[in-house]
Amino acid sequence: MNSDPVVDRIGRSAIIICVVFAAIALSIWGVRVAVAVLGGGLLIGISFYTLGHGVAALVLIATGGGSKRQAIAGTVLKLVLRYALLGFLAYVMIARLRLHPIGLLVGASSVPAAAFVEAVRLLA
Repeated sequence: MNSDPVVDRIGRSAIIICVVFAAIALSIWGVRVAVAVLGGGLLIGISFYTLGHGVAALVLIATGGGSKRQAIAGTVLKLVLRYALLGFLAYVMIARLRLHPIGLLVGASSVPAAAFVEAVRLLA
């Protein structure tokens, strides 16, 4: 599956930003918050991957032809199940692993931060 180079750069930048956020959290607040930042980065990374592949599959179906109704239903079902898994992972991280919620939020903000960096890069 061919991907957009801008989306690829956002993904790579998000990983770098998340690791930098985790290093900063480690140096200031300790291991507990740093692990939470990485956990939030994992959650947003799964979401980023799921959304990208779901949209790509829907575009492929829309341009391909054939049995569109069944293919769209299958793709939407996959998307719903992946997000259900994502919700379960978030529950486990917050309720069972007791990761710091602010750290999770900081880690989850790595993709929006990477999108901001890419937007500034494109405007400059």
